[in-house]
Amino acid sequence: MLRKCLFMLMLCMPYLLKAQHSTPSDSLATTETRWLLSSMQRLQGSGVLFGHHDDTAYGVNWKFKDSSDVKNVTGSYPAVYGWDLSGIELDSTFDINRIPFTTQARLVREAYERGGINTFCWHMNNPVNGKTSWDTSGTTLKQLLPGGSHHQLYVVYLDRAARYLNTLKGSGGEPIPILFRPFHELTGDWFWWGFATSTPDEFVELWRFTINYLRNTKKVHNLISVYSTADYYSEFDLLERYPGDDYVDLMGFDRYCYDSIEVYKRNMTRQLQLLQQVATNHHKLYCIAETGYQGIPNPNWWTEVLAPVLSQYNKLTYLLIWRNHGPEHYYAPYTGQASAGNFKQFYTDGKALFQQKLMPLAVYGPRHLLRYNRDIKP
Repeated sequence: MLRKCLFMLMLCMPYLLKAQHSTPSDSLATTETRWLLSSMQRLQGSGVLFGHHDDTAYGVNWKFKDSSDVKNVTGSYPAVYGWDLSGIELDSTFDINRIPFTTQARLVREAYERGGINTFCWHMNNPVNGKTSWDTSGTTLKQLLPGGSHHQLYVVYLDRAARYLNTLKGSGGEPIPILFRPFHELTGDWFWWGFATSTPDEFVELWRFTINYLRNTKKVHNLISVYSTADYYSEFDLLERYPGDDYVDLMGFDRYCYDSIEVYKRNMTRQLQLLQQVATNHHKLYCIAETGYQGIPNPNWWTEVLAPVLSQYNKLTYLLIWRNHGPEHYYAPYTGQASAGNFKQFYTDGKALFQQKLMPLAVYGPRHLLRYNRDIKP
């Protein structure tokens, strides 16, 4: 086994050396976190990493089983696994989608151990009135800043999140790297942190406080920060609330196929063109943080709609499809769904990278590779 591991290490050494030139915004980022960011940069041009929210927790007609709708259709897990911190701020035992945090932590660990990438959004409840993240009845954000009426409660929320994030460790005891996507869809007006209930300066101050507190006070150094907007129509719209290069590692947006397919393709292309330019100027990776087509009524959506959009942007890092909650609400095909065959073709064509096409070494470095191969027979 040792000989095989050493052989794989030597075989991949050119990729390892190339992968070390990208630097996280956190100067104290852990070894595996640095490897993840630099490996994502190295993989640019090889295909976009494919992700699915809550992929191994539940799907269409199943829950908390050893399963995955994506894997059942393609034969491979996704490369990126989306999760939600919502509920941790209330000290709840389960998240917004009723996944026990103990189960979520196990699934995050399993994804990491097989070389997958984990990303977290946070539908944080409104700290001012206890309502959901969709509550926009007041100027919540301003009250969470230092000196604000609910600043100390917000700190408690961050303490609880940090405590949980620090429990997410690999089998070697190392912190599992996380793509951390706070205040997502920030250019929208449907969350308490959106543009309708705060000024750009207030948003930037809260973002910076949040990242600084997690890094400097709570010593959480396994986070790669993702700045994730909703719609935008100009560079100004995209950057009006940008907290600065020292607080961001990836830039992205959420965009769904709600309107006609032609409208979706037009909007995706417009936003990706702007994002590519801005991310390049700021020396950041870029992604589609959320997308999808609920119910996937077009059986050829994957190869005729999504793939042509992706093919125009060969440095796009990853995309994440939203969750499969059940037969009335799903975004990835399941066995027997109308687009399942087309999704398998999308997988086979190689424009998107799934788990099976990633080596753990390519993502987390040699230490992870050696442990990953501990069960390989000579």
